[in-house]
Amino acid sequence: MSYENLSGRTAVVTGAASGIGEAVALHLAAEGARVALLARRADRLDALVEKIRAEGGQALAVAADVTDDASVEDARDRVHETFGAVDLVVNNAGVMLPNPVEAGRLDEWQRMLDTNVTGVLRIIRAFNADLLAAAAGGRTADLVNISSIGAHVPFPNYAVYGATKAAVTYLSQSLRGELGPRDVRVTNIEPGLTETELASHVDSAELSGQLDEMFGAIGGLAPAEVADVVAYATSRPRHVNLRQIMVLPTRQA
Repeated sequence: MSYENLSGRTAVVTGAASGIGEAVALHLAAEGARVALLARRADRLDALVEKIRAEGGQALAVAADVTDDASVEDARDRVHETFGAVDLVVNNAGVMLPNPVEAGRLDEWQRMLDTNVTGVLRIIRAFNADLLAAAAGGRTADLVNISSIGAHVPFPNYAVYGATKAAVTYLSQSLRGELGPRDVRVTNIEPGLTETELASHVDSAELSGQLDEMFGAIGGLAPAEVADVVAYATSRPRHVNLRQIMVLPTRQA
């Protein structure tokens, strides 16, 4: 489906090397947006840029790690050098590392907090001024944070992951109070089961098997289906903010 109001915009998408981020980048580029792709895997980003350009779109690959302050700042500078200021930011980078809390996996907890929460904040810090300037100039400005249904529905052994996503959902809600009066829209999207690489991060055979069973019983969303929701929300007239969207497989709803 094609949406108006995305052509000519300049977007940043994190976690763009695969899954939802890749699908969002493809969709926005197909709608005429210039898209800066941020992720750690430069080879995957380069391949995606080639695909977008082959289809007539504009894209920039920026190898970046959202857990590193300097990396995010360098990424912002590269985006500005090539595309100028941005007016659409999609915070999608995330990791899912389930284990019982009693396992005491401080390494996993820290990685999820650094990526899923502080990483989101680093990107907001890097591009918030751009969004505010775009809105002040009468243009549409969007901050989209990809959270999870896990922010609301507890799953055994996913307590810390769910807590990080609950933080993103609450952050989005609070930011509307700061940015909404200045005409920057904040949209929080909470997907249910989605076919992404997150499942490959699970290092427990038992938990991986449980996840496979859930996908088998419920069925997962395709990343492109979540990307379509992002495109729809960000293509509305600038005075319309779809503030929070849960998108779930019908059997999970």
